[in-house]
Amino acid sequence: MYIFKKTVGILSLIALFILATGFNALGAQYVVGSGNGDWWTTYPDQSTGKGGEVNHPAWVLDALKSKPVVIYVHGGCSYCQPQTEALAKIVDEMGNKFTYYNLSSGDERSGEALQAYDPNGGPRMLLPLTVIVTRAPNSEGNVETVWHSTDQITGEGWIKNYIEDALSYYSENSAK
Repeated sequence: MYIFKKTVGILSLIALFILATGFNALGAQYVVGSGNGDWWTTYPDQSTGKGGEVNHPAWVLDALKSKPVVIYVHGGCSYCQPQTEALAKIVDEMGNKFTYYNLSSGDERSGEALQAYDPNGGPRMLLPLTVIVTRAPNSEGNVETVWHSTDQITGEGWIKNYIEDALSYYSENSAK
């Protein structure tokens, strides 16, 4: 009986710790904030526009009405190729769960995406740019558009983790 009580007590402490650390029951692993790995509501800490409002393109907001959005802006160059291949695998596997824009650098929407979602701020032409946009609660608990982006070659694991996170947040918050 003593071992049973001790086990229940330890499990209760573990459960309390998990709840206190903000664990999302649906599995979201990244929080909404301003850090490098967070989901962002404004420009993140590393950006020259830190804390500034994001002007989400209308075509992104329209697509976000039905599911999360993934945007990939690239020049078709050999440097972008690993990211292009990683995204192609993910789109083949789970592309029906999100809206995907594969934009070449000459596409009009690519300029809008670069302007809105550069994680570092300022005018840029660095490619590739990978962006994930979803809906999640901000620090006040109000659901709004959140995003995360990178101009690095991240590989399949990074992309898939953020997309799965976006799907989790979207499922929980899209009706709000």
